[in-house]
Amino acid sequence: MLQTSRSGDVSKAEYETRVELAACYRLAAHFRMSDLIYTHITAKVPGEPGHFLINPYGYMWEEITASSLVKIDVEGNKVCDSPNRVNPAGFTIHSAVHRARGDAAWVMHTHTRAGVAVSSLKEGLLPLNQIALQFYGRIGYHDYEGIALDLEERERIVESLGAYPALILRNHGLLTVGESAGQMFSNMFYLDRACEIQQSTLSMGLPLAQIGDTLAAHVTRQYDQMAFDDGDLLLEWDAMMRLADRIDTGFRE
Repeated sequence: MLQTSRSGDVSKAEYETRVELAACYRLAAHFRMSDLIYTHITAKVPGEPGHFLINPYGYMWEEITASSLVKIDVEGNKVCDSPNRVNPAGFTIHSAVHRARGDAAWVMHTHTRAGVAVSSLKEGLLPLNQIALQFYGRIGYHDYEGIALDLEERERIVESLGAYPALILRNHGLLTVGESAGQMFSNMFYLDRACEIQQSTLSMGLPLAQIGDTLAAHVTRQYDQMAFDDGDLLLEWDAMMRLADRIDTGFRE
């Protein structure tokens, strides 16, 4: 049985963050982006510098609830009354990003089949289609250093990510960040979708229709206009929260 912390002890802002983060886990499981009990999605705790929320280690993503999330500091120490442990590898990667990027309030890391496949290619993500162009010139690459247990790797991860919204961990998987849950989740959903499309495209073994740099950059700017100026990102996240409720409202507990 999943053990939980005392949700009544948290502020309204933290509870709302917990609900959105639990929804991210449920949605990721729904879209088959989970990896049994491994990989993580984390969020900064509003009004508490240096504290963030992470999933309790040992539970499937579709089991995560708002109150079961564990609050830890950037050194990996629990700072809430929780009976659950956390994964050291998750702490290494996520703490690095949260410490270095003030705008990265939300961080998501996955080991999807398509994501790991593309991360294993020397070329990485190719600008082959409209979905992939969302990340044209906006994705970093980090060379594989083994399972992320070495704290010294944190600075190298941060350097590889830079100011980008997404990072491909070579031979490993995908990572995305965002100022909001919706921005982070959208980045991951479409980055993984771009990897799936690339996997399918290359499997056909036919000549590729190339997209020029000028047009690619234009499409990237169009994505920004739709997401931020036109408000599409907010509409998308509202739709995702409705989906999470349709799947199971238990994530809010």
